[in-house]
Amino acid sequence: MKRSLKSKFSWLLVLCIVIALPALAAKREKFGTDQRHEEVKRELRTIKPSTEEFKWKMVMPWTEGILFYDIAQHFADSVALASGGRLEIKLFPAGALVGAMESFDAVSQGSAEIGHDWPGYWKGKNEAFVAFASVPFGLDYEGYNIWLYERGGLKMMQDLYGQFNLYALPGGNAGQEMGLFSNKKASSMADFKGLRVRTPGWYMDILNSLGASVSPLPGGEVYLALERGVIDAAEFSSPAMNYPMGFDEITKYVIEPGVHQPSVQCAFFINKDAWSKLPPDLKWIVDTAAKETQLWSNAWQENLNIEAIRLFKEKVEFVRMDDEAITAFAKRTQEYLNELKEKYPDVKKVLDSQEAFKKDFSDWREIRSGVVPWPLDEYIAGKRTQ
Repeated sequence: MKRSLKSKFSWLLVLCIVIALPALAAKREKFGTDQRHEEVKRELRTIKPSTEEFKWKMVMPWTEGILFYDIAQHFADSVALASGGRLEIKLFPAGALVGAMESFDAVSQGSAEIGHDWPGYWKGKNEAFVAFASVPFGLDYEGYNIWLYERGGLKMMQDLYGQFNLYALPGGNAGQEMGLFSNKKASSMADFKGLRVRTPGWYMDILNSLGASVSPLPGGEVYLALERGVIDAAEFSSPAMNYPMGFDEITKYVIEPGVHQPSVQCAFFINKDAWSKLPPDLKWIVDTAAKETQLWSNAWQENLNIEAIRLFKEKVEFVRMDDEAITAFAKRTQEYLNELKEKYPDVKKVLDSQEAFKKDFSDWREIRSGVVPWPLDEYIAGKRTQ
């Protein structure tokens, strides 16, 4: 009898402790909530699987030989699978339906339902597009994801594309780009004076202001320009994107790091009329497929970069800019971006938001630093920084 009472008391004590554990562990209220959850609860009251079928045309600046094309195809495949074939997106590479730089207007005007891009191509329409693509010394892959999905960047992206009858979603990120393939060994600021370079966008203006001579040649013309000595150096994209272009066959060096593009962010842009015709379940599928593409594209690219870099090292020497040169680039970049912000309100809005995020994130970035996943032998030998 005593043993039975003692046993019951023990079980009661254990039960009380288990019940009390959450209260003992949680000194404060829950930290953070998924803002989408309430929206999903509302949607589920009315949303029903649709039966209507849609066929969309996707246009882009890419040919099938460029890996950005594969990113677009991955998205289209995900949409087709998740929708059970109810939304099929057929890809049209550059020139098949419209010219490479005509894809934006084609979707805006409804000639095609959707496009894929590097937003910086549309700087002539609004300078702020560049900030959603790549900013010198700007956001990396992790930074773009946090800023776009959690810090209001996606709303700004949709507002900007929205001015042109378009609905936008992040459309893949290929990570940091390589530096300059070059036939001149440039590591100091003095080495860049007079250097004839191929690069587009804001980096073109920055290099020009530092004494280089820059031309934004189309990707298809870069190899011949390097081979014939029309230019001394050129950048195009990530290692995996660059390898098929063969720049290592006609240059001696690669000047690193790629400060011009810490990350290359793409977008899907959809004609607003086409978007509005989609039933809610297909809109959710498109949105989810875009997020899945954003995740997959970076993992895919970085894994391909491993082999691309190994192959490049067989033919070219990697040269690192000295700290003085990198600092000079950063200072001129800051001056240039401030000039843009004074001139273009949309640029100021977006860049101020990105810079505020970088400052807010800097404490955690520094505190967590020093745990870079180098091979253990290298880490033990003292290698710490990225």
